Parts: sequence; structure tokens; C-alpha cells
Amino acid sequence: MEDLEIMETFNHNCSRFATDSGQVLNVCFMLLLSVAITLGNVVSLTIFLGSRRFRTPQGYLKASLATADLAVGVLVIPYSIHTEIQTLLAGREEPQPQGFSPCFLIGPIFAGCTLVSVTTIFMLSVERGITVLKPLHKNLVVTRERTLWLIALSWLFCFLLAVSPLFLRGNITLEYNLCSKMCNYALSPGERQYYQEHKSTTWGGWSVMLLFPTFDISLLGATSVVNLVTFSAVRRFCRARKQVLTKAQHTHTGPAYSDLRAAKTILILTAFLLASVVPVAVLVVGSVLGVDWCRFSRYAFWLLACSSGWNVLIYSARDRRFRQRVQELFLGKGGSRRRVQGGAEPGRTPAVAHWGRGRSGRCVAVISNVLTPDFTVLTPEITIRHEVTTVTSLRRTEDR
Repeated sequence: MEDLEIMETFNHNCSRFATDSGQVLNVCFMLLLSVAITLGNVVSLTIFLGSRRFRTPQGYLKASLATADLAVGVLVIPYSIHTEIQTLLAGREEPQPQGFSPCFLIGPIFAGCTLVSVTTIFMLSVERGITVLKPLHKNLVVTRERTLWLIALSWLFCFLLAVSPLFLRGNITLEYNLCSKMCNYALSPGERQYYQEHKSTTWGGWSVMLLFPTFDISLLGATSVVNLVTFSAVRRFCRARKQVLTKAQHTHTGPAYSDLRAAKTILILTAFLLASVVPVAVLVVGSVLGVDWCRFSRYAFWLLACSSGWNVLIYSARDRRFRQRVQELFLGKGGSRRRVQGGAEPGRTPAVAHWGRGRSGRCVAVISNVLTPDFTVLTPEITIRHEVTTVTSLRRTEDR
């Protein structure tokens, strides 16, 4: 009997040690993710709002997206870290907050920021679509004032939608979920006990939660359609510019290369956000039907949280001006210029001059070296020409 008790105690201690180790790893992951999301989106906001070249409708929309992502890194994830540390110290027992629960603030913030991200991606897609399809009308249709008003209305609407389950259903509450490690909407304790006793699904209890996946999937589907139309137009423009070296096509009134590249960037952002939202939508539908997916809920919600840090990486990989501005922030303007001009010959700077087609059939940009004036070389010539001109004028004066 003593040996059996010793073995049971040993197994219990091992399992608790393994659980504690897993919680410590979870806390470390959350901490690194929070730092990465905060740092990346602070850099994005600094670039989009601090540089005059980025103060455009597209820049303001990206700043709105970065603000929503920053709120996740500053408010949502740190509360999960705090709660996990308390849970670890309390011995795997969920800490019961006294008085007002912070989840009533953190939960709607996470839901509202997710809805804002989806709405902003949709507006970015529409803005890029107008730029590619109607480049001559873009400045008339997409203005800064309209963009700022749309951003304000989208934030107001998304946060009203985020708190709507609390007002539409009296049996919905917010609590910290030990499975997802986040503040989630849930049934009130009395309603939950009722469904457990009657062994029925929770469809009538919180079917209002289907508002979130319905809104997200519908808007992301519309965003995908807009992006596909824009991308097909980009391919048509690439075909139209395959002989851009001729004078007739050099004056073609189509979107610029940066506009086409930005449209492809928005398509990538949409694909990443769609891949992050779909698992949460499936989880919500399963929860409404009464399915309990504990481990899947953790992966789904934290995949959605990770999407708040992907945007800055996509911008850095796709946008040359954004990448150059990041280098200027961290290395200074001198380091950025040396990096840009390091491979250029004296008196020449690399520039995108033409459009063409590669052997693989893709639309590519032909890079050519454009001569730039070297003032150290031209200054003596200008001085000599000035002296010759002065001497010639004096001779003409003497002849007269």
C-alpha cells in the first residue's frame, strides 16, 4: 500500500510539473507575441503617421489597421499573461475576480478590434480596386476626408456589434476561458446548468453569437471578390505593357507600378486574415451546436491573435518605401542611403524604368541605370563655360 501511494504521489507530481512547465511555456509565448505585436505596430504607426509620403487614404487605412492590432498587443494579450501567472500561482485554479470582471472590457476590445481589422481590409481592397480600375477618378472618389470619416464610422459600428450579444441576450456573459486562454463570450452559470441537465444544444441560448462569424465571413468573401477583380485587372495591365519601350505604350494612362504592387499586397493581407478568422468562425458555430473543442479553441484564438503581428512583416517584404523607412528609423538616414546606394555605380542610380515580360510569362519590371548629374564633375565645366561666355561678351563690347 505504501508503494502504491508513493507511485500515485510521484505520478501526481510529474503530471503537475508537466502542466506547470506547459503553462510557463504558454506565458513565455504570450509575452514574446505581445512584445512583437506592440513593437511592429508602433513602427507601422510611426511610419504611416510620421512620414508625409504615407499620409494618403491608403496610409490612414493602414494606420487604422495598425491601431486595432496594437490594442491586441497592449491590452488583450497582457491580460491573458496576468491571468495565466495568477492561475499558475494558485495551483491551476481559475482566479475569481472580485467585483467588476476585466473580461467585460477585454473581451469586447478583442472582438471589436478583429471586426475593425476585417472592415479595414475590405476598405483597403475597395480603395486599391478604384486605384487600379479607375486611376483617373481615384483622387475625386477616394479623398482623405472621406477616408477618415469611414474609419471613424467603421470603429463605431464594429464596437457596437462587439457588445451587441450582451444586450441582445440576457444569458450571455464574458469570462476567462482556461481552454482558449482568453476572455470569451459564454452562457451565464444558470443557463449553462440548464442545458447540461436537459442535455440539449445551446442553439437557443447564444445563437446571437453567430453574428460574428456571419459578418466576418461575408465581408471577407466580398473582399476576396474585390481582390480577384483587381488582380485580374492587374494581369490585363501587365499584358498591355509588355512592349512598354515603344513611345505609344510609354504614355499609357494606367496605374503606376506601386499601385499594382500595393493591390497584390492587399490580396496577401486578405488571404492571411481569412486563414486566421475561419478557425474561430468554425469554433463559434461548433460551440453554438454544443460541441466542446478545448484544444482547438486555444489554437484558433491564438492564431487570430498572431494575425495582429503579420501585417508589418508583409509591408516590409512587399513595400520598398516602407522597408526603407524602417531602415531609416533603426539605422538612421545615413545607413539607409549606404544600403540603397551600395551597389550603384558612381554617377548612376538604379530606377524602375520600364515594364516587360520575363521568360516565365510573369509581368516584371526592367531595371535600368539612369544617369544622374555628378555635380562634382559638372561644376568645373559650368565655371569654364561661364568664363568663356564672359570673355565673348567683353570682346563683343570692345568691337562695338
